[in-house]
Amino acid sequence: MEKGLKKGERAVALFAFAFIGGFTIWFIVAGNYEFIFYIVTMLFFALLVGLSLRTAEYPVPMLWALSFWALAHMAGGGVPIGGSVLYNLHLVPIIENELFFILKYDQLVHAYGFGVTAWLLHHLLTRHYPATIGTWTASVYPVLGSMGLGATNEIIEFTAVLMVPETNVGGYMNTALDLCFNALGAVIVVTVIGFVGRRERAAKVEAGQS
Repeated sequence: MEKGLKKGERAVALFAFAFIGGFTIWFIVAGNYEFIFYIVTMLFFALLVGLSLRTAEYPVPMLWALSFWALAHMAGGGVPIGGSVLYNLHLVPIIENELFFILKYDQLVHAYGFGVTAWLLHHLLTRHYPATIGTWTASVYPVLGSMGLGATNEIIEFTAVLMVPETNVGGYMNTALDLCFNALGAVIVVTVIGFVGRRERAAKVEAGQS
């Protein structure tokens, strides 16, 4: 088994460290110390992924998906728009009242990011425990795990609130919506994985009988 980075993995790594480096400089110049905290956290998780590459053998599309999530997250906090930042951008007025607005850029990124997280957890579970392939365990556990990591993300945001006087994290309603969109993204992705997996298994059975 190859110990270093494979060709596709090198491309992802170069892309990720390029935009992380660029946004790090941007945040320092802008004095956005909240997101410096996030970058440190992100580099920690990038290190975990890097150290487990050969054990986990993450698909390259999954690594790209994780990188785009990181890029969307940093752009959300670093790209100014309309007197605020991209994270507060209103996209589609699905629900709009005095308490909250759906759909915002922030909510879309949460759904996407923790959908990717559920995909990653499903991959790890079925890779290391093949007997779970096609079972409810392979569907339910990644969703619950993704929701748990989403809650951990909210703890990190709360820590940022305590450490940095002014943040774009939002209040209780924002946290609740974040958790809901985390769960929604995870459920959608695991449902798609289950549907695709059933079709692939059915195709293999049909091929074996022909």
